[in-house]
Parts: sequence; C-alpha cells; structure tokens
Amino acid sequence: MSGLLLLNRRGLLLGAAAAGLAGTARAASGPLPKTIPVNTLGSTEGVAIRGFDPVAYVREGVPRLGLAEHSVIRDEAVWRFASAENKALFAADPLRYLPAFGGFCAYGTSRGYLVKIEPEAWSIVAGKLYLNYDLATRTTWLGDTRSYIARADRLWPTLGERDIR
Repeated sequence: MSGLLLLNRRGLLLGAAAAGLAGTARAASGPLPKTIPVNTLGSTEGVAIRGFDPVAYVREGVPRLGLAEHSVIRDEAVWRFASAENKALFAADPLRYLPAFGGFCAYGTSRGYLVKIEPEAWSIVAGKLYLNYDLATRTTWLGDTRSYIARADRLWPTLGERDIR
C-alpha cells in the first residue's frame, strides 16, 4: 500500500452528511467503494497530509506543522496538531476540520487521480479545507472551485489506490 491508509465507508458517509454534502452528485454517482484513501503519501508512519495541522488551516488561516506529541489516530491515519487546543478541537468535531477528498489534491481528484499536496497550496471554500498539488495548481483550482468541487464530488467515491500518481 505504500503510504496509503484507508477510511472506512461508514466514515465517509457520516462525513458527507455532516459536511452538508448529502443529496449531492456523490449520492447519485453509484455505489461507494469499500475503502476510501487518506493522503499519507511520503510517510512511513501513516501521518496524514504531510504532518500539517488541519485545524490551523481552518481556524488560523495558515499551514502549521503538527507535533508528534499532539497526535490523534482517526480512521487508521495519524493526524498531527500544532497545539493541544487544536488537537482538542479536532477530537471534538473532526468532520469540521478534515480536509476534503482525504487530503489529496482537490484539483487532481476532479481530474480522476490522487496526488500529493504541498502544504502552502490550500484554500477554504464554504468552510471546508481543500489542498492542492502546488501553488500553480491552486491558481487553476481557484479559477473555478465550484465546477472542480462538483466534478471531484462525483469522482471521489470511485477513486482508490489504483488512482494514485
């Protein structure tokens, strides 16, 4: 599996409903795969999104590297946080802070593949964290987030380990 951990199907369904995505194209796109990937690319320890704190993006508006002493395991991935406060916020409401599409590049997901992210290439759209491959990709992503999100929502349930590039 090489740096890939999987969310269970139930976690995705709960996440979709909590994120206000129930009733979107995701529900109409057919059956969900048995497992959903979480971006742990580049980690031999199963650390999600290159060790960056998902709460810091949402609450502070900046990428911050998390610390091992402020870690939470969720759906078999290690999520790191810059502070005990951020860890507690995540533990209390993880669906609010989890990045879209398992933390893979949102633009890549809209194109039908899963790729790494750069921590500086991110955006918040309607309160949700989206990560991108690099800053140039983020520029493209920001040009039409609505269309890219709609397409990624349709494709996401069909993607798996075979789609990692």
